[in-house]
Amino acid sequence: MTRFAVWAPSAATAEVEVDGVRHAMHHAGRPGWWEAAVDTSADSDYAFVLDSGAPLPDPRSPWQPHGVHGPSRLVDHAAFPWSDEGWRGLPLPGAVLYELHVGTFTSAGTFAAAVDRLDHLVDLGVDCVEVMPVAAFPGRHGWGYDGVALWAVHEPYGGPIGFKQFVDACHARNIGVVLDVVYNHLGPSGNYLDRFGPYFTRRHTTPWGTAVNLADAGSDEVRRFIIDNAVMWLRDYHLDGLRLDAVHALVDERATHLLEQLAVEVDALASAVRRPLFLIAESDLNDARLVTPRQSGGYGLTAQWDDDIHHALHALLTGERQGYYADFGSLACLATTLQRVFWHAGTWSSFRGRTHGRPVDVDVFPAYRFLAYLQNHDQVGNRAAGDRLSATLSPELLKVGAALVLTAPYTPMLFMGEEWGAATPWQFFTDHQEAALAAAVREGRRAEFARHGWDAADVPDPQAPSTVERSRLDWAEPTRQPHADVLDFYRRLIALRREVPALTDPRLNRLQVRYDEEAQWLVVHRGRLRVVVNLAVHRQAVPVDGAPTAVLLASSSATCLDRAVQLDGPAVAIVELA
Repeated sequence: MTRFAVWAPSAATAEVEVDGVRHAMHHAGRPGWWEAAVDTSADSDYAFVLDSGAPLPDPRSPWQPHGVHGPSRLVDHAAFPWSDEGWRGLPLPGAVLYELHVGTFTSAGTFAAAVDRLDHLVDLGVDCVEVMPVAAFPGRHGWGYDGVALWAVHEPYGGPIGFKQFVDACHARNIGVVLDVVYNHLGPSGNYLDRFGPYFTRRHTTPWGTAVNLADAGSDEVRRFIIDNAVMWLRDYHLDGLRLDAVHALVDERATHLLEQLAVEVDALASAVRRPLFLIAESDLNDARLVTPRQSGGYGLTAQWDDDIHHALHALLTGERQGYYADFGSLACLATTLQRVFWHAGTWSSFRGRTHGRPVDVDVFPAYRFLAYLQNHDQVGNRAAGDRLSATLSPELLKVGAALVLTAPYTPMLFMGEEWGAATPWQFFTDHQEAALAAAVREGRRAEFARHGWDAADVPDPQAPSTVERSRLDWAEPTRQPHADVLDFYRRLIALRREVPALTDPRLNRLQVRYDEEAQWLVVHRGRLRVVVNLAVHRQAVPVDGAPTAVLLASSSATCLDRAVQLDGPAVAIVELA
């Protein structure tokens, strides 16, 4: 017998349809819950019927083998033959993360194909992969941020078995796995949650649609839905952490914020499974309260993305100043973000037309709580043409950017293909089956970029198969120049980071940055090491505050002088002082 249960507080009647046969459900002990016990087989499909309406997939469906509009199927999580019994988890401090999108990481776009490329990540030196959302979404391909069956794994990727095999394979190679989860909104197609209960509120909106109900009537069960989902991913799929998408859109007016409640329960699960589990937030608030310990009044999350470091690097290296890059681009800006986490820390933001952010106490916060990156899916894919930095910057400047991220005290994250300067773009793509929705997405994106001066013809059609095909990594590139040279530099950088403790030291109050805006050089102090950057186009001697004795790594010819390092431009060298 299988026990089926569903929360539908406003329904007058509820039934579960198993393999085409409907069975009456009865009120369970919890308010608003219905349940029924039914004989099933391992491959039985089921759906819920409320008030004699059409069958609907389970809000907590663990498997949608027929797509997000079809019936659900049970998964016996205990039946999977895990081989990671010896995996004791991954501590975030000191780790190098690698963000990947399953659908475009390989030409096949599946978990199985991704497993075949894991040895590349081992050779690179990656400690943990951050997998973009895999919760079931409509169509075959997409970014995953329009997921609607939040408990199910996208079937075209390989479904629940494929994901478990991927995680198991990662752990076999001593690579952790973080999953990107989206709790601030659901996609527009296949979203049936409001048919069951008050999962959404009209008192708030998000840029992506109706806000999730975290504080109105019925919100206890909505919060439970989210927290149980997070625990499910970590427990049943053996994940090491979750990346929480756009937490600033989680409007919660209750005394205990959802994020704090989630952190408490994840900590409890970590104790039960006896390995570290971490939560990484994405937020545009520039507020370290997210990673402030609960006993100090914070939410107690492990880490958060830091877009200011990205913006400072991107604007400096590319010269772009449009949109939110307007306030970035100077060496002073980069120096501030490297030393103090945020550029906007209670300071004026011209893009927002107001002050933004708050300062971080660098004597208190370890830098590993903030993720630094030169590229990520947002900063590449949300450009009109999805062009990577490699389309704009020389290999020499790519190396400079890589060195500044991988020698900083923060937790570094790479975006797939970045390590070899991939020439393939990563564009916005969808596979909506409804013609009206597909047209709305296509025209909406073109209109958005038209407001910023783009010709509609230059904005790729998200629905065109060619758009997703262009976005797939070309695995022949790493063997060709200049990609092979960039990849070798990334490998040596990550290896050096592992070998030299000063490069993973998270104490921000021990970091110093010196620079000359006019001469275009910058020096980052990391213990007895100096990360010396020459952004000028000519060779020059960059002063350091000591006698350099050895060049540990350089992107071009570098010579140690008396209290200076001479190197080409643009270039970077990591040197050791006497």
